[in-house]
Amino acid sequence: MPMGAADSDAITDGSGHRARLRQRLLSDGEGLLDHELVEYLLALAIPRRDTKPLAKALLHEFGGLTGLLTAEAEAIARVPGMGETSVAAIKIAHASALRLLKGEVAARPVLANWQALLDYLRADMAPHVIERVRVLHMNSRNMLIRDELMQEGSVDEAPVYVREVIRRALELGSAAIILVHNHPSGDPAPSRADIELTRNIVEAGKRLGIAVHDHIIIGSTGHSSLRGMGLM
Repeated sequence: MPMGAADSDAITDGSGHRARLRQRLLSDGEGLLDHELVEYLLALAIPRRDTKPLAKALLHEFGGLTGLLTAEAEAIARVPGMGETSVAAIKIAHASALRLLKGEVAARPVLANWQALLDYLRADMAPHVIERVRVLHMNSRNMLIRDELMQEGSVDEAPVYVREVIRRALELGSAAIILVHNHPSGDPAPSRADIELTRNIVEAGKRLGIAVHDHIIIGSTGHSSLRGMGLM
């Protein structure tokens, strides 16, 4: 079924049920179940359809609300009944959540707001099926000045070069950086190559007055901090 075809299907109005959901959302959104949140979100994209079965099917397919929001658009579109407009509704919810989490990180010095940083990184990076390497650049007050995707690799690895990381930090005038990458396998344990690369970047940064605060590895089962593990 082409994306967009399902969105126009008029199956049932359900206006009374939808009105009750709306009132509950406006009075106490925390009280809504996950499938009710997705149901109402889809109802905005597919106004003349009973979206409860579709909401439950999506949550089952992706293992819950987090899995659904972070899934790739193409994967969501493969679920029967999902069209382009309804997929966009799911992805705008995900984008909005990431924007809120990133705002929390940017509002305060990163080292004083560590949990907010981890929440943001897990939400953004854990679901990816290819390895991505990002560098967080900070000023002398440890405020985030740039969050950049440095490399995107295959399923197994993303090559990162010490020279490129340090050159970019110099261009931005960064006083400190945090390295971040994900392990698509789900296991956040650092590899020998991760440790060696981190130590090389730390050494290069020292010579130019750029601190490397940490290297965080994100996996679906959690995260690892090389500094916390005493590996840098």
